[in-house]
Amino acid sequence: MDQRDRELLGALQGEIPFVSTPYAFIGQAIDMSEKEVIKRTERLRRDGFVKPLTPHFDTRALGYRSCLVAARVNPDRIDDAAAAINAHPGVTQNYRRNNSYNLWFTVFVSPLSKIGLDRTIDILGQQGDCDVVRPLPTLRLYKSSASDSESHSDLQNEPTPLTPLEIEAVRVLQRELPLQPRPFDVLARGGTIGADDLLTAAKAMHKRGQIRRFCAQVQARKAGFVASAMGIWVVPPDDVDACAAKLAQHRAVSHCYLRPVYDDWPYNLYTTVHARSVDECESIINDLAIDTGLTQKQALFPTKEYKKSRVSFFAHDAEEWEDANADVCRVAQAL
Repeated sequence: MDQRDRELLGALQGEIPFVSTPYAFIGQAIDMSEKEVIKRTERLRRDGFVKPLTPHFDTRALGYRSCLVAARVNPDRIDDAAAAINAHPGVTQNYRRNNSYNLWFTVFVSPLSKIGLDRTIDILGQQGDCDVVRPLPTLRLYKSSASDSESHSDLQNEPTPLTPLEIEAVRVLQRELPLQPRPFDVLARGGTIGADDLLTAAKAMHKRGQIRRFCAQVQARKAGFVASAMGIWVVPPDDVDACAAKLAQHRAVSHCYLRPVYDDWPYNLYTTVHARSVDECESIINDLAIDTGLTQKQALFPTKEYKKSRVSFFAHDAEEWEDANADVCRVAQAL
C-alpha cells in the first residue's frame, strides 16, 4: 500500500454524497482520476483492506424492531434448536454460551411483518423447543461501533414510514455498489426503480436519518484480538447511567446496553469486551468491576457460532417465512 492508497482509504471512509458518479467525486477530493479511483479501490477490496461503498442504514429509523434473546435449551438438542431458529431470515447472530441460558440470538423484524417482533420470538421459541425464552431488547444504548446496523436514533420516537418506492430503493441500495463510473445506473438495471429515483430516495432517507452515512468501511485489522465476552452486570437503577459511562470509556468495550431484568435474571447492563484471549477478557471484566464497584457480574463467552450475518432489509424471504408459518402465526395471534 502506497501513500495514494492511504489517501484513497481516507476518502472512502469520509462522507460521500449520493451522486450519479461517486468515484469521480472521490477522485476530485484527492486529485485522482475516476479511472484510478476505481482501479485502486478494486485492488484494495481484493486485498481485504476495504469493504464495498454502501449506505449505512439505521434499523430503527427504517421501522425495524430487533431484540437480543436468551433461551434455555436442553444441551442434547441445542444444535437442532439453533437450526430451527436460524431458518428465520431476520436472525443475524446465534451463539451457544457458557450459561444455563445457553442459546443467544438476535432477530430483526420488518415494519411489513404481519405478526411483529414479540410473536416472532414466541414462534421461534416454540420451533426451537426452548424450555425458557427471555427477550432482552435494548432499553438504552450507551455505546456501539460506528458500523453497526443497531439503531442510533431515539428509541422513544416513532420512525417515519417509508413509501413503497423507498422500500424498493432500500432493497437495491444494500447490494454491493459496482465499481463502475455510474454505479447506480448499473444497480437499477432490470429493476422496478430507475437510477434517478434511486438517488432521490437515497437523499431523502439520508436527510431523515434513515441512512446514517454513505461510505466504505475499512476492514479492522486488530492483530491478536481474537476473544470476546459478553460482560453482564447487576446495577442498581439509580447507578446505571454512571456505571455505564465508566464501562463505556474502556477501550476494550465496544458495546454497552441497558436491558430488562426478570425474576430469574437480574442482569441489566451488558457490555461486549474484546481481547487477545479468554483470560484477558476475564481480567478486563474484573478490572471494570473494581473501577465501578460492581460485584454481581458474569462473563459469557461464545462456545459455538451458529450464525453471523448482516440483516437484509425488506427481504422477500422474511415474508415467505411468515407465509410458511401461517398456521403457527394464527395460533399466536389468537393467544
